[in-house]
Parts: sequence; C-alpha cells; structure tokens
Amino acid sequence: MALANSVIQMPVDFRISDTAWAVSQRVGEMSTLPQVVRRILQVAGDERAGAQELKEAVEGDPALTARVIRLVNSAATGLANRITNLQMAVAYLGVRQIRNLAWTAFVSELFRSGEAFGHYRRSQLWNHCVAVGILARMIAVREGRTDFEDFFLAGLLHDVGIVLADQYDHERFRKMILELPERTALENWEQAYLGYTHAELGAAVGIEWHFPPSALAAIRWHHSTGCPLAEYEFFVHTVALANYLVTLKGTPSVGKAVVRAPVEAVQALNLTRPEVEALLEDFRDEMIRQVGLFVLD
Repeated sequence: MALANSVIQMPVDFRISDTAWAVSQRVGEMSTLPQVVRRILQVAGDERAGAQELKEAVEGDPALTARVIRLVNSAATGLANRITNLQMAVAYLGVRQIRNLAWTAFVSELFRSGEAFGHYRRSQLWNHCVAVGILARMIAVREGRTDFEDFFLAGLLHDVGIVLADQYDHERFRKMILELPERTALENWEQAYLGYTHAELGAAVGIEWHFPPSALAAIRWHHSTGCPLAEYEFFVHTVALANYLVTLKGTPSVGKAVVRAPVEAVQALNLTRPEVEALLEDFRDEMIRQVGLFVLD
C-alpha cells in the first residue's frame, strides 16, 4: 500500500497488510499524539526556530521538563556543575535530544502497565528498545555519523509494533506469545498467527504518528533482507545489528531469543569480531551511564 502523505517525500510501498492497517486504525482511534509532542516536532522541523521556542514547547509539559533537567544533569552528560534552568538545559542538549526525549516520554506510556504472560514482560520489552537505541547510536558514532541521535530514536522505536499488538490485539497476541516456540523467528510466527508482523504494525502506526523516515525504515525492515529506501539502508542495518546483539546479551524483546542473525547487516557494516567485542565492552559502560532512560516514570 502506497504512503498517501509526504512523510518520506515520495510514494513508498511499505508492504503493510490489510490486517495490520486495520489494527493501526484501532490504535489511531484510541491514542493520538499529545499537543506538546506535536509542538516540539513542529519546532524541531523549523530551521528558523531557536532554543527559546523549543524551551516554550517543552515547559508545556511538567513531566517532560523534569526529564530534560534530569537528563542534562545525569552521568551521561558528565557536567561538572548542575543545571537547573530549563532554557540552559534545552540549549545544552539540542534539538535532536529534546525531540528524542519527547518521543521517549510519549512512547514509554505504552509500556507502563499490562499483565505478564509466559516469558513476556512489557518492562523487559522497554529495556530492550532502550538498549537497542543506545547501541544503535554507539554504532553510528563509531561510523562517524553526525546524525547519531536519529539512530537512537530509530532503535528506540524499532519494536513499538510489539507493544501495540499487545495492547490493541491483546487476546490473539497473548495466545501467540504463549505458544511461541523456542528458536523461531518472531516475525514468521506473527505472520502465521496474526496475519501481520510487528514491523508492519509499527510502521503503519508510525506513518500516522509522523515518525521520522529513518525510524519508519528501521521499524519496517529491521527483520528483512532488503530495504527499498536506499537513503535509510544504513539505519536499517544498524538497528538490525543492535537488535541482534542486545538479544544475544540477554535482553530479548519478548523474553525469548527469537531473532535471526542479520547477515546482510553484518556484511554491510563490515565489523570484525574484535570490533564487535570492543563495542559491546563500551556498551556495558554506556548502559550504566544512561540508566535513567530505562526508568518508566
């Protein structure tokens, strides 16, 4: 199905099934972007806007304001002196990090509650998503990308379709998870059981919520062997590899290691075994520095 609006500035076939679109419409009827997120995205996309406009957008949400202050003073930034002024915090973090915080605050609401069944926990899924975001950003930095914050967002959002299926197709999702065999690719089991994959559903809802094109590509194709959007292929490969490595390190999305090795991503990124091992050593330290991102509050 072709993308009707201009989110990606061109017609793109996201190969989303009618079943996934139907579930995404159910999501749209019950959950919409908060005004503060819409405003921050508007400011972030306006080259003429400055720190003052971004600060005014953020301060409309007290919880988001607290997140901004907490992040700028966390171990992740390494500041010697505490910042308590919102405008200084916004200026220090910059547009992309503020945008990511807004998305993080909004998306994290989806993971706050919900029953545990089988090996599946929403809180563990959240930990998986945050960890993939952190590792994807680290890979992007290693590759010399200046847009590394976009990689964090793509990683953070890559499995949003799982929690959406949990919420909006709950009974079928629950039965699917309980019957999920070991060492079975999750997307294959979803397709057979639900008639759509979490990648399809995540992309369908992401289109409606105006996710950035790089995030949409990563969501839709992080389990696939090819992405038709050449401009965002590196995002897809990076998130696919981060997803696999985070799973191997003991933080799977649904409680079981049900992800295939992303051979194409490994080849495209051209990482040697020693380089991967060094990356994972640094990743362990970065997880400690970024511990605040894992908190669902």
